[in-house]
Amino acid sequence: MLNDKQLLNINWKKVHGLIPCIIQNFLSSEILMHGYMNQNALHLTLKNKLVTFYSRTKKKLWTKGETSGNFLKVIDMILDCDQDSILILVDAVGPTCHLKNISCFHGIKTDYTNFFYLEKIIQSRINTSIQTSYTAKLHNEGINRIAQKVGEEAIEIVIAAINNNELDIINEASDLIYHLLVLLHQRNLNFKNIINNLKVRNKIK
Repeated sequence: MLNDKQLLNINWKKVHGLIPCIIQNFLSSEILMHGYMNQNALHLTLKNKLVTFYSRTKKKLWTKGETSGNFLKVIDMILDCDQDSILILVDAVGPTCHLKNISCFHGIKTDYTNFFYLEKIIQSRINTSIQTSYTAKLHNEGINRIAQKVGEEAIEIVIAAINNNELDIINEASDLIYHLLVLLHQRNLNFKNIINNLKVRNKIK
């Protein structure tokens, strides 16, 4: 999060009183939107931990989500090396774009973004009836059953690989990844934790 020294280093004169802010999903790393803050908007954002912009057209402050409910909860804020733009990592409540898209830049998705949305689907299914959702039923059966399913799917992909059946490998790998994500969710973990661990192992910043 921005500290007092960094706040003092912001070059407000260079940006003509409005610092550009890039909004990024803290889990998926997807860029969600771009906006501007004046000093008051930045102060409110830091105070309330909700992204607040300055509207250049309406000439006033506005908190993202104040009418739609799709707030951007601040996780972290990082000032760039020239002290003239801010990257804001957020937990997005609902779609960010006014067109109901997840991102205002909705044309491109990374591979990890797809994992992120699969996790979102799993979460939504868990909250439904166990009578209509396999995911909800599996989650309700607990960690022992989930771990058993991960083991079963792992064995099945091994068999598919040995048999050199490409379609079976794809299907069994899909089943394994799905059940692994359910297991991670059950233990309050997510795919981002795995990515971060792999980065540490490979010394990637």
